[in-house]
Amino acid sequence: MMDDRNIVKMLWNRDESAIGIISDKYAKYCNAIARNITGNKEDAEECVNEAYQKVWQSVPPNKPPSLKNYIGKITRNLAFNMYARSCSEKRGGNSFDSVLDELEECLHSSGDDTESEFYKKELIKEINDFLWSLPSDKRKLFVSRYWYADSMKDISLRYGISENNAAVSLQRIRTKLRKYLNERGYNI
Repeated sequence: MMDDRNIVKMLWNRDESAIGIISDKYAKYCNAIARNITGNKEDAEECVNEAYQKVWQSVPPNKPPSLKNYIGKITRNLAFNMYARSCSEKRGGNSFDSVLDELEECLHSSGDDTESEFYKKELIKEINDFLWSLPSDKRKLFVSRYWYADSMKDISLRYGISENNAAVSLQRIRTKLRKYLNERGYNI
């Protein structure tokens, strides 16, 4: 399998075969992210195909240090957008609703002005600092649930713990996160 640096070089040189290589290497990864968020196989596939297109359009000028993270983030954002459109068209939920509900108790959103954009960037930095303060296993658990939107069943299988243990651990992490953010002046 070709390494990411060479794939990015291919993209930089506008070699269209890079997209096929990206698909071979990251289709399963991207589909899992998109399916966890959208709850729908067809929507997930659409997000992944659009992610390939966005990677093609954005490299160059961007030169991502981690192609996996880059395409994963693009896929995730596209899936969020699709999920939001789907929710605005119809009410009804999938498992991603529960992920959002869990985090809602720790975070709140503001308007779209400059102040709230600054607030959002600072909040992201604080959350990242908090995550790096956690033991590796707890950080992985949190990221699996709230970045990749993995189900409790998938998390329990991946980490060899019961679904209840995963849920309790995540609840404790969210409680610590809320306390951590409150101590830093975030009214949550």
